[in-house]
Amino acid sequence: MCLTSPLTPAFSYPSAPVPESAERVAPHLPFYIARKGPMTLYLLGTLHVGNASDYPRPERFRPAIRAALKASPALAFELSPDDLILSQDDVQRYGMCAYPCLRRLAPAALWRRLAQRLRDHPAEFAEIKKARPWLAAMLLDTLTALAAGLQTEYGTEAQLENIYTAGRILGLETVDEQILAFARLTSAEQLEMLRQSLMQTPERSAADIRELHLLWRAGDADALAMWQTRTTEKLAHARRIAEAVDEKTLFQRNRRFAARLLLMAEPEAPLFAAIGALHLGGSRGVLALLRQHGFDIQPG
Repeated sequence: MCLTSPLTPAFSYPSAPVPESAERVAPHLPFYIARKGPMTLYLLGTLHVGNASDYPRPERFRPAIRAALKASPALAFELSPDDLILSQDDVQRYGMCAYPCLRRLAPAALWRRLAQRLRDHPAEFAEIKKARPWLAAMLLDTLTALAAGLQTEYGTEAQLENIYTAGRILGLETVDEQILAFARLTSAEQLEMLRQSLMQTPERSAADIRELHLLWRAGDADALAMWQTRTTEKLAHARRIAEAVDEKTLFQRNRRFAARLLLMAEPEAPLFAAIGALHLGGSRGVLALLRQHGFDIQPG
């Protein structure tokens, strides 16, 4: 499953209704404080989909997170809001064909599996037919998130942007850097992404997303990294190729995020960074990389 990018899908859906029983207490979420001498980084693991109960009003986030936002003169996302808007043109340019090309790019057996999966979603199938395999995988994962009861409009970044008033909002990578991490995958790697998205029944895939959502709400970055590892091992069609996909779309970007955070960190000027939750934990995650550079990291 590819849940490591906030790139907006090429098609949209109606909003999910807000449940009457929505919780009134903000969930914990993976939130950490990294300190090195006079430098402080606040790190929040985000989820690019969610539901209304993840951000109960009026507070939306628990007090420690709100206090860190207020204290930070800069907020860093994977992509800045302006770049995220502009990214749609590049998603179309790098991820879509002018004609239904996916049938030509995918093996016949994989194409038949895709057609069977989307038999009840003709509009989405018509759009995915024109997608290259990497984007088709992302679009399928969006459908899975919807089936799990989650919506892109409740992604963490949008909720943070709605309440952040302390200063500037920055990006940790450019549009080209993020999109090309996927668009430059080899044909075999892109097809591995698509196979993973189709490996399980829709019900089993939705159950995996719900498990991820619960782990994110609980707030343990290492547990989320373990979920990612287990999921890759379970869904991998070709282990070596699957590991190459994770290296290029997850671990290389982790190193980029950590390097950019080190460049942005300033003495006596805390930086709040909101990064996809699957990028934070584990031995190759952003938290581990910052520890290697001498940061002391504690749960927030």
